[in-house]
Amino acid sequence: MLVLGIESSCDETGIALYDTEKGLLGHTLHSQIELHSFYGGVVPELASRDHIKYIIPLIDQLLKDSSITIDSIDSIAYTAGPGLSGALLVGCSLAEALAYALNVPSIPVHHLEGHLLAPMLEEDKPSFPFLALLVSGGHTQLIDVKEIGQYEILGDTLDDAAGEAFDKTAKLLGLGYPGGAALSELAEKGITEFELPRPLLNTHGLNFSFSGLKTAVLTLVKKQTKLTNTIKENIAFAFQESITDVLVKKSIKALKQTGYNKIVVSGGVGANKRLREKLRFHSKNENFKVYFPKLEFCTDNGAMIALAGALRAHLSSKNNYKFSVQPRWKLSEIESTF
Repeated sequence: MLVLGIESSCDETGIALYDTEKGLLGHTLHSQIELHSFYGGVVPELASRDHIKYIIPLIDQLLKDSSITIDSIDSIAYTAGPGLSGALLVGCSLAEALAYALNVPSIPVHHLEGHLLAPMLEEDKPSFPFLALLVSGGHTQLIDVKEIGQYEILGDTLDDAAGEAFDKTAKLLGLGYPGGAALSELAEKGITEFELPRPLLNTHGLNFSFSGLKTAVLTLVKKQTKLTNTIKENIAFAFQESITDVLVKKSIKALKQTGYNKIVVSGGVGANKRLREKLRFHSKNENFKVYFPKLEFCTDNGAMIALAGALRAHLSSKNNYKFSVQPRWKLSEIESTF
């Protein structure tokens, strides 16, 4: 089965073709970072307009580059939520219209399901069941992944998500937008000078909280008589050590709780080098295996949506081309929505 995947939940337009026998045939992505950087964050209306501008040309170009005709597509998967309403509607309406025109099934996909299944795009892929650590700008969750569509949230963020904390801390250090990646790069030059709290590190539960860490960074920044590059590097280092320590310790605790020996790490923060280093180090000592998607599949992309659509095609109960989007959509409600 050949699946066309469409991702438009926020500020990136992702298109991909996934074949259930041959794997990923091709993917393309248009990022709106330059468009929104002037405003210091995503402007929903501008994001929607940019999706409208690029989504059809991206599909046409991908089909051309892959030497595939549009009538070869067997189904169309698209992100139905969560995300920005207007941005979601662009991808959703086009996907349903195209599916209707081609007389093929449409498959609404949960954005987070796409992320947690992204490591299955690799040759060395995990088998079910496994633990997933989903860390992005909007989510920080530990998920018991039993099977496609069978997800139990073991731990969630009580306030700021990890990626949000990265971006807000980067802003405090004057790194611009988006700042998460820039902060990680700055942290590589830092050394141990400051000590920051590790929120909820030693609590019994698996939930996360990073708003206090962000406040601690703000307090530390205000204490500095002059915010030199060296001080910025050391603050970034301290912040990254703190947040990755929490993510790793909670993940290991969740592995022991579930009895699993496999963990999938996905989402934008899953690209963080220090997080990957720590998890790989502990995987050898704690005897578990860790799976990461390629860096290009950590952030939003069409490949993960096409893959998720292919994997859940037999579960989809949708039998018409009516559509709606789910800006707020819990992963635990995935099977009862459509």
